[in-house]
Amino acid sequence: MSSGELREPVFWILTSLTGGRQHGYAIIQAVSDLSEGRVALAVTTLYASLERLQKDGLVQGDGDEVVSGRLRRYFAITTEGEQRLADEAARLDAKLRVLRTRLGRATTATAGGAA
Repeated sequence: MSSGELREPVFWILTSLTGGRQHGYAIIQAVSDLSEGRVALAVTTLYASLERLQKDGLVQGDGDEVVSGRLRRYFAITTEGEQRLADEAARLDAKLRVLRTRLGRATTATAGGAA
C-alpha cells in the first residue's frame, strides 16, 4: 500500500464508504454528491479502482444481492482504508497549514507595503 497522495477518485470512493457499505451504483452517486459534481465515475473506472483497493486491503467485498433481476455487489472500507484516509487528511492538513502561513505573510507584506 502506498502512502503517497490519493488520487481524487480513490479519495472520494473511500470517503463514500465511511458512511457504511454500498453497492457500485450507490458509490458512483455518493462520489458525485460528496465531490459536488467534480468527480463523475464511469462504471469501468469504479470497478477497476475497487479491484485495486481490494488488492491493497483498503476495501473489501461485503456481500451480494439480486434486486430486480440484477446483481448488486457491496463493498465496505476496511480498518486499513480508514487509516489511509486519516493519513491523507493529515497530509492535506499539513499542506494547508503551509499555504495559510504563506498567504498570511503575503497579505501582511502587501498591507505593510501599502502604508
